[in-house]
Amino acid sequence: MPKPKIAIVYYSMYGHVRTLALAEKEGLEAAGCEVTLLKVPETLSDEVLGKMGAPGVGQADEEASAAKLADYDGFLFGLSARFGMASAQVKALLDSTGGLWQSGALVGKPAGVFFSTGTQNGGQETTALTFVTQLAHHGMVFVPLGYSTPKLFDLSAPHGGSPYGAGTLAGPDGSRQPSALEKDIAEAHGKHFGTIAAKLAK
Repeated sequence: MPKPKIAIVYYSMYGHVRTLALAEKEGLEAAGCEVTLLKVPETLSDEVLGKMGAPGVGQADEEASAAKLADYDGFLFGLSARFGMASAQVKALLDSTGGLWQSGALVGKPAGVFFSTGTQNGGQETTALTFVTQLAHHGMVFVPLGYSTPKLFDLSAPHGGSPYGAGTLAGPDGSRQPSALEKDIAEAHGKHFGTIAAKLAK
């Protein structure tokens, strides 16, 4: 049986989400999936990005497009949360998928989410809840992390992640990078998602 083809579709202005994406990829591959990282196209100008100190992330990764999404068996969406929702860049990509919606190209495909927020209560769960509407309209099957890893119960230090998906806390100024625990949760998330994607692909 061929390996399920999973796309990790991510937007990462400062690198936090891409770091989690790499951990998710490890988990997916451990579950027997073929994985591709697809970078959401930037909508801000180079001038604005320069003023924001954005370093440029994932230059070697392919850019995501509506046409490419149809080629995959499932998706993990890496979201930089903005005020409790996915960023405008991710929304612009999803807004371009009307043709896929009309043809039902994504119906029945599994999808999950993971996130980066500035603070511990910065909207990781609301970002998942508001993003589920995108998945529902495409008829995709939302696969949450749940409490499938005991690491979510680890309260030895503040960390991102919830039953909805893995996550990281970037700090208000973006200086905090994903911790070892957050990367472990992301890897477990990828493995959990990949296991279910493989079952759906049978």
